[in-house]
Amino acid sequence: MQDGERSVRQVTQKRDVAKRNVLVALLVTMVVGASGFAAYAWHPTISPIEPPEIGSFDPALVRRGAELAAIGNCNVCHTKPGGEVFAGGLAVPTPFGTVYSTNITPDAQTGIGRWSEEAFGRSMRAGLDREGRHLYPAFPYDHFTRVTDADNRALYAFLMTRESVMARAPENDLPFPLNQRWVLAGWKLLFFREGGASLDDVVAQDPIWQRGAYLTEGLGHCGACHTPRNAFGAERGDAHFAGGEAEGWTAYALNIDSPAAIPWTEESMAIYLRQGWHERHGIARGSMAPVVGNLASVPEDDTRAIARYVVSQMGQPSAERQQRAVSALERAGGDGAGAHPASADSQTVAAPPRNKAGADIYAAACATCHEARRPLPFGGLHLSLSTGITGPTPQNLLNVVLNGLPASSGERAPIMPGFRGTLDGEQLAALVQYLRTEFSGRPAWDGVEEAVQAARERDHNRAVSSRPIVTSRSAPADLAQP
Repeated sequence: MQDGERSVRQVTQKRDVAKRNVLVALLVTMVVGASGFAAYAWHPTISPIEPPEIGSFDPALVRRGAELAAIGNCNVCHTKPGGEVFAGGLAVPTPFGTVYSTNITPDAQTGIGRWSEEAFGRSMRAGLDREGRHLYPAFPYDHFTRVTDADNRALYAFLMTRESVMARAPENDLPFPLNQRWVLAGWKLLFFREGGASLDDVVAQDPIWQRGAYLTEGLGHCGACHTPRNAFGAERGDAHFAGGEAEGWTAYALNIDSPAAIPWTEESMAIYLRQGWHERHGIARGSMAPVVGNLASVPEDDTRAIARYVVSQMGQPSAERQQRAVSALERAGGDGAGAHPASADSQTVAAPPRNKAGADIYAAACATCHEARRPLPFGGLHLSLSTGITGPTPQNLLNVVLNGLPASSGERAPIMPGFRGTLDGEQLAALVQYLRTEFSGRPAWDGVEEAVQAARERDHNRAVSSRPIVTSRSAPADLAQP
């Protein structure tokens, strides 16, 4: 009996020892893992400097930095409505909360005046501020990490010769634990690769394409809007350029799934990027409007390189898509200025439309401009060519119909009245569905009523991207001169 009890105690002791060993091993693993993560997450402070004299920067380097800042759209995100250019404070909404852009003027207290070129370069390449804190990826360092040291040097020279503005950004409005910056080290571990992923076919392409790839994937950060994101807010690697959302607008796919009625060419894309509209593709609105406003000031070689690269990502259009394009052009009169039989001025007898309410609104409110045969930018685009109508959702079309196209100061640009105060929700839904079925040759959209309600509730100032910004187009001398 005693031998049996002794055996049981021995087995129990061995089991307890085994459990303790497992627990100790787990504890050691956790401590080592936490220590390793802490080491990965921690980065040293880079010593502050005395703000450099403006005259210490080569004017040619500053001018090149101005062009690069325009490509990167730096002024748009780092300027709040009514604020000084580059002084930050713009609220950037994310699915996780609101992040406020920082002051990147050379102010020594609230800006980057005490940042060395090394500190600036590290922020672009590694997403860290001068003090070693992780930056939120609302600042797209997952793209900026590709920027060369030479281009970072030019950007630094440009920013450090701007007017110094004392302006402290509000605290970010993020829930715990996302308001703890060390959490971003985990995000980087999962989704960020310093230097960026390699472009495997770059070496096989011509220099213009290579330049376009560098600008598009790097400083231009086009994928930040035109690529869908996963649940953690990172761009989906399996859906590059497959389309996304930005500030209440659909950023259309720039790959083979591009919904453009007429396939893009390098020439049409280059024109669109420089002037903000194209007679066969329509007008840049939403977040894209300030992008083209800035690109108007950069060397034409750069915009053409971006156009070549982006169009190359769309591939050759299929025979079916080419036929749809031919049909759209024929309907538009061959050059985008055709007449539609349902217009108010038409003498052609046509079968009554299935959506009479939408057809009547179109004839009364839209046809006069969109079928007037006046070329863009002062005439209306024939709607068979509109990506807003051929796109995957009615979101952009609704934004434009509700809020119009405000006049642009100092630019030759399109203008259109908004119908927010004229059309109720039911009328708006009828019009949108009529435009879709009548001009796109594609199935009607689902959920239009819900989309109408969401669009009407959305802040219309934000929807039309009317926040006051200074673009390189409107003030090139102020932006480029030290």
